[in-house]
Amino acid sequence: MQKNPHLTEEQKRVLFEKGTEMPGTGEWLHETRPGVYTCANCGASLFDAKEKYDSTTPGLIGWPSFAEAMDDTSIVLTPDDDMGMARTEITCANCGGHLGHLFTGVDDHPSGNHYCINSCSLDFTPKSD
Repeated sequence: MQKNPHLTEEQKRVLFEKGTEMPGTGEWLHETRPGVYTCANCGASLFDAKEKYDSTTPGLIGWPSFAEAMDDTSIVLTPDDDMGMARTEITCANCGGHLGHLFTGVDDHPSGNHYCINSCSLDFTPKSD
């Protein structure tokens, strides 16, 4: 995997060592502008801001939440039963960087999907006016 030399140590830890940033600390948690979220490592488009929402699910509050990915080819979903939790790891389809986890069947969005993403795995490009 090619690593972007401009990444912070925290971004490297999350993207390449499957880390998790501390809840409530991410740069994009409270972002509300229209735009596109991209992979912080390779720049691939991942999530449209219109799919972002505020989670109300205990244990999942504190990270940016999305109802859907940009498309089925932008991410890779892999079962991940780490720590006894049934969840699905989300990685960037282009570079393999760890983004976060998908939880299904949640009640905080009509889709039932909760893409729980680390802010430091993302960059944000606001929509031009």
